[in-house]
Amino acid sequence: MTRPPKSRPPRLEALAPTPERWSKGDLALLPRAIADEHGRPARPYRAEDTLARMQRQGTITGEMRQAGDDFHALFMLAQLHPLGSPDLRRVPQGVRELPASAHTEEARRKVWAALKALGGAASPAGACVWHVLGCGWTLKEWSLRAGWNGRVLTPETASGILIAALGALRAFYGL
Repeated sequence: MTRPPKSRPPRLEALAPTPERWSKGDLALLPRAIADEHGRPARPYRAEDTLARMQRQGTITGEMRQAGDDFHALFMLAQLHPLGSPDLRRVPQGVRELPASAHTEEARRKVWAALKALGGAASPAGACVWHVLGCGWTLKEWSLRAGWNGRVLTPETASGILIAALGALRAFYGL
Protein backbone atom coordinates (compact mmCIF):
# COMPACT_ATOMS: atom_id res chain seq x y z
CA MET A 1 0.00 0.00 0.00
CA THR A 2 1.51 3.32 -1.02
CA ARG A 3 1.03 6.51 0.88
CA PRO A 4 0.17 9.74 -0.91
CA PRO A 5 3.13 12.10 -1.17
CA LYS A 6 3.49 14.74 1.53
CA SER A 7 2.36 18.21 0.51
CA ARG A 8 5.13 20.36 -0.90
CA PRO A 9 5.45 24.14 -0.84
CA PRO A 10 4.10 25.43 -4.20
CA ARG A 11 7.08 27.71 -4.90
CA LEU A 12 9.41 24.72 -4.79
CA GLU A 13 7.29 22.47 -7.03
CA ALA A 14 9.81 22.69 -9.89
CA LEU A 15 12.61 21.57 -7.59
CA ALA A 16 10.62 18.95 -5.71
CA PRO A 17 11.60 15.28 -5.68
CA THR A 18 9.55 12.77 -7.60
CA PRO A 19 6.44 11.24 -6.00
CA GLU A 20 8.29 7.94 -5.71
CA ARG A 21 11.07 9.61 -3.71
CA TRP A 22 8.55 11.39 -1.50
CA SER A 23 6.87 8.08 -0.68
CA LYS A 24 10.04 6.84 1.03
CA GLY A 25 9.44 9.50 3.65
CA ASP A 26 12.93 10.43 4.84
CA LEU A 27 13.29 13.79 3.08
CA ALA A 28 13.79 17.07 4.88
CA LEU A 29 13.31 20.48 3.31
CA LEU A 30 16.35 22.66 3.93
CA PRO A 31 15.86 26.34 4.81
CA ARG A 32 17.63 27.41 1.62
CA ALA A 33 18.75 25.94 -1.67
CA ILE A 34 22.01 24.04 -1.78
CA ALA A 35 24.59 24.36 -4.52
CA ASP A 36 25.28 21.61 -7.03
CA GLU A 37 28.79 20.72 -8.24
CA HIS A 38 28.82 23.80 -10.52
CA GLY A 39 27.64 26.20 -7.81
CA ARG A 40 24.10 26.55 -9.19
CA PRO A 41 21.07 26.35 -6.88
CA ALA A 42 19.88 22.78 -6.55
CA ARG A 43 17.00 20.99 -4.91
CA PRO A 44 16.72 22.14 -1.29
CA TYR A 45 15.85 18.64 -0.07
CA ARG A 46 18.14 16.26 1.73
CA ALA A 47 17.63 12.67 2.77
CA GLU A 48 17.74 12.53 6.55
CA ASP A 49 19.56 9.58 8.08
CA THR A 50 18.39 7.67 11.13
CA LEU A 51 20.69 9.38 13.60
CA ALA A 52 19.90 12.90 12.35
CA ARG A 53 16.17 12.20 12.61
CA MET A 54 16.53 10.74 16.12
CA GLN A 55 18.58 13.73 17.29
CA ARG A 56 16.08 16.17 15.78
CA GLN A 57 13.26 14.34 17.58
CA GLY A 58 15.19 14.47 20.85
CA THR A 59 15.47 10.69 21.35
CA ILE A 60 19.29 10.79 21.32
CA THR A 61 21.85 13.37 22.36
CA GLY A 62 24.54 14.97 20.26
CA GLU A 63 27.16 12.77 21.94
CA MET A 64 25.18 9.64 21.07
CA ARG A 65 24.94 10.78 17.46
CA GLN A 66 28.68 11.49 17.42
CA ALA A 67 29.35 7.97 18.75
CA GLY A 68 27.17 6.51 15.98
CA ASP A 69 28.91 8.61 13.34
CA ASP A 70 32.31 7.56 14.70
CA PHE A 71 31.34 3.88 14.51
CA HIS A 72 30.12 4.35 10.94
CA ALA A 73 33.36 6.07 9.92
CA LEU A 74 35.41 3.22 11.41
CA PHE A 75 33.15 0.67 9.71
CA MET A 76 33.76 2.31 6.34
CA LEU A 77 37.51 2.59 6.95
CA ALA A 78 37.55 -1.09 7.92
CA GLN A 79 35.95 -1.92 4.54
CA LEU A 80 33.28 -4.08 6.17
CA HIS A 81 30.35 -2.74 4.14
CA PRO A 82 29.04 -5.53 1.88
CA LEU A 83 28.69 -3.20 -1.13
CA GLY A 84 32.17 -1.77 -0.85
CA SER A 85 34.93 -3.04 -3.07
CA PRO A 86 38.65 -2.28 -3.22
CA ASP A 87 40.13 -0.07 -5.89
CA LEU A 88 41.11 -2.56 -8.59
CA ARG A 89 44.02 -0.38 -9.69
CA ARG A 90 45.72 -1.29 -6.40
CA VAL A 91 45.40 -5.07 -6.85
CA PRO A 92 48.86 -6.59 -7.37
CA GLN A 93 49.32 -8.77 -10.45
CA GLY A 94 48.90 -12.49 -9.84
CA VAL A 95 47.48 -12.15 -6.32
CA ARG A 96 43.93 -13.36 -5.71
CA GLU A 97 43.33 -11.67 -2.35
CA LEU A 98 44.19 -8.06 -1.59
CA PRO A 99 45.75 -7.80 1.87
CA ALA A 100 44.27 -5.14 4.12
CA SER A 101 46.33 -2.05 4.85
CA ALA A 102 47.50 -1.22 8.36
CA HIS A 103 44.80 1.49 8.62
CA THR A 104 42.12 -0.98 7.58
CA GLU A 105 43.34 -3.59 10.08
CA GLU A 106 43.40 -1.01 12.88
CA ALA A 107 39.87 0.14 11.99
CA ARG A 108 38.70 -3.49 12.05
CA ARG A 109 40.20 -3.98 15.50
CA LYS A 110 38.38 -0.87 16.73
CA VAL A 111 35.07 -2.02 15.20
CA TRP A 112 35.41 -5.44 16.87
CA ALA A 113 36.31 -3.78 20.19
CA ALA A 114 33.18 -1.61 19.99
CA LEU A 115 31.05 -4.64 19.12
CA LYS A 116 32.57 -6.56 22.04
CA ALA A 117 31.64 -3.68 24.36
CA LEU A 118 28.05 -4.01 23.10
CA GLY A 119 27.92 -7.73 23.87
CA GLY A 120 29.27 -9.06 20.59
CA ALA A 121 28.06 -9.05 17.01
CA ALA A 122 25.32 -11.58 17.78
CA SER A 123 23.83 -9.50 20.62
CA PRO A 124 20.80 -7.29 19.93
CA ALA A 125 22.89 -4.10 20.26
CA GLY A 126 25.76 -5.52 18.18
CA ALA A 127 23.46 -6.69 15.39
CA CYS A 128 21.62 -3.37 15.34
CA VAL A 129 24.82 -1.31 15.25
CA TRP A 130 26.32 -3.51 12.52
CA HIS A 131 23.31 -3.21 10.20
CA VAL A 132 21.94 0.26 11.03
CA LEU A 133 25.11 2.26 11.73
CA GLY A 134 27.56 0.19 9.70
CA CYS A 135 25.62 -0.95 6.65
CA GLY A 136 23.24 2.03 6.61
CA TRP A 137 19.96 0.13 6.91
CA THR A 138 16.99 1.95 8.37
CA LEU A 139 15.68 0.78 11.71
CA LYS A 140 12.58 -0.50 9.96
CA GLU A 141 14.64 -2.51 7.46
CA TRP A 142 16.71 -4.05 10.24
CA SER A 143 13.74 -4.87 12.44
CA LEU A 144 11.86 -6.55 9.56
CA ARG A 145 14.72 -8.15 7.58
CA ALA A 146 17.18 -9.25 10.20
CA GLY A 147 16.02 -8.28 13.66
CA TRP A 148 17.76 -10.18 16.38
CA ASN A 149 18.37 -13.91 15.92
CA GLY A 150 16.07 -13.82 12.90
CA ARG A 151 13.10 -12.55 14.91
CA VAL A 152 11.04 -9.67 13.56
CA LEU A 153 11.05 -6.79 16.03
CA THR A 154 8.58 -3.96 16.53
CA PRO A 155 9.83 -0.49 15.53
CA GLU A 156 9.69 0.59 19.18
CA THR A 157 11.87 -2.33 20.27
CA ALA A 158 14.36 -1.70 17.46
CA SER A 159 14.53 1.99 18.39
CA GLY A 160 15.10 1.12 22.04
CA ILE A 161 17.92 -1.27 21.11
CA LEU A 162 19.60 1.42 18.99
CA ILE A 163 19.25 4.06 21.72
CA ALA A 164 20.79 1.71 24.29
CA ALA A 165 23.59 0.78 21.88
CA LEU A 166 24.34 4.45 21.19
CA GLY A 167 24.50 5.12 24.93
CA ALA A 168 26.98 2.28 25.35
CA LEU A 169 29.03 3.49 22.36
CA ARG A 170 29.08 7.01 23.80
CA ALA A 171 30.57 5.64 26.99
CA PHE A 172 32.96 3.35 25.07
CA TYR A 173 34.31 6.28 23.02
CA GLY A 174 34.45 8.52 26.11
CA LEU A 175 32.18 11.23 24.72
